[in-house]
Amino acid sequence: MKQIKAIIQDHRLSAVVNALHELTHFPGITIIDVYGQGRGRGKGGAYQPAEDQLFYHRRKLIEVVAADDLAPNIVEAIRKAAHTGNAGDGIIVVTEITQTVRIRTGEEQEHAV
Repeated sequence: MKQIKAIIQDHRLSAVVNALHELTHFPGITIIDVYGQGRGRGKGGAYQPAEDQLFYHRRKLIEVVAADDLAPNIVEAIRKAAHTGNAGDGIIVVTEITQTVRIRTGEEQEHAV
């Protein structure tokens, strides 16, 4: 099992959700409003803000839990749909899930998603 987290630009959310629904098997999605900052600015990536210069970008965090064999297709669908070619397109992180249990039925692992 894999957990796929993607931070994307707000205006790309509809395109990403539509791309995920076009997949053969899509287990579901969680969408969260988030705020943050990307990598540092300037040569070498150093960014030293003064307190009055702090700013945060509004983004969407998408979370998907899927079977191992489905994860690459989900990652690619998100990457293609979220891509604009501009700075701030986002990031996708895939992590291993050790246990998944559906609360209502008690089903586990792939059967739970």
